Amino acid sequence: MRQSWNEQFAETPDVLKSARREQTVAPVLDFEIGGDEFITMAGPCSVETEFQLMATANRVRRAGARILRGGAFKPRSSPYAFQGLGLEGLKLLARAREESGLAIVTEVMSESDVPMVAEYADILQIGSRSMENYSLLEEAARSGRPILLKRGMMATVADLLRSAQLILDNGNPNVILCERGIRTFETAMRNTFDVAAIALLKQISHLPVIADPSHAAGHRDLVPALARIAVAAGADGLLVEVHPNPDKAWSDGEQSLDFDGFDDMMASLDPYLALREAARLRPMEAVG
Repeated sequence: MRQSWNEQFAETPDVLKSARREQTVAPVLDFEIGGDEFITMAGPCSVETEFQLMATANRVRRAGARILRGGAFKPRSSPYAFQGLGLEGLKLLARAREESGLAIVTEVMSESDVPMVAEYADILQIGSRSMENYSLLEEAARSGRPILLKRGMMATVADLLRSAQLILDNGNPNVILCERGIRTFETAMRNTFDVAAIALLKQISHLPVIADPSHAAGHRDLVPALARIAVAAGADGLLVEVHPNPDKAWSDGEQSLDFDGFDDMMASLDPYLALREAARLRPMEAVG
């Protein structure tokens, strides 16, 4: 790694690559994030009903997802919008894990909720609005669960790495960084997908990096293309919103794929992943 990167991100030495830390892999159930397998996390923005969640879990699993995403607690732009089912949503997620075998990732918004969410979830998500809620980061780190850390809407890469450093400082090495788009002057999409940040993070940090094309795009028809771009940039996985009937979703329906759309997106990733795997194996063949 270039010495200038070490100097630029000197505040966060433990998240940077080194001879001792080339790549972190976060263990989840019987697989790892950050290893050779590309991991897809998929599911609804909000947990709504048992039927909605179970149908989604079983469908995304068949298409190749390893983790079910779903919001039991929902931070919303409007205080009058649906805020999530809370504990009942967590129980539904746990039931979906039992039925489908998928791991569970869900957001925790309050430090007082960390023990409850950690009881039901395999990965704790720190949302973009909470990236610099340091007391929440410290409590989540101490839960022992892997932490999915989303980049804040107006956060720099350095800001994201500082938050990751804090989690590491509190004894939790299993941090997964997430690029979900940032707020810029462009208004055509919900956010601006900073694909360069994915490439940079893979260059300078040993932590796994995933992409959230749903929040970056804000429009479901753009999600598959952004997902393919994330693969090309080197992301270790995706976080994608999927719903049985997006037009009737209780939140973020415009950016949610339906089941057929998710199947098509997953199939479209195959040639890109194959190229990546061939590039990974080529140096090993040269050595052999």
